[in-house]
Amino acid sequence: MRITEAAKRLGLSPRMLRYREALGLLPPTRDRGSHRRFGPEELAAVTQAMELERRFDVSPAELAFGMRVLSEPAVAQAVRDLGLRIGRIHAPRRALDFEKEKALRLLHRDR
Repeated sequence: MRITEAAKRLGLSPRMLRYREALGLLPPTRDRGSHRRFGPEELAAVTQAMELERRFDVSPAELAFGMRVLSEPAVAQAVRDLGLRIGRIHAPRRALDFEKEKALRLLHRDR
């Protein structure tokens, strides 16, 4: 089906579907004339994205960024670095740190 019919079925405007496509939230499906075609899989993908947006109270742009974090290691590392810096993410404890803390607890307990 063409974009107008798909938008109607999804309760969206064709413009919103084009916006979602620009964000990378639609599977790449085009016909020979380079028109987007929507089938059951494409409709299901848009529906799933809309459900995630409602469930987690995020915008389509935020969802698209989350997908970039999952698929691009450099983006994931940059977000992780920021999370560590601002205290939203805690660095994993290394085995050596655990052993050091255990030894310090034992020392303090014997005093």
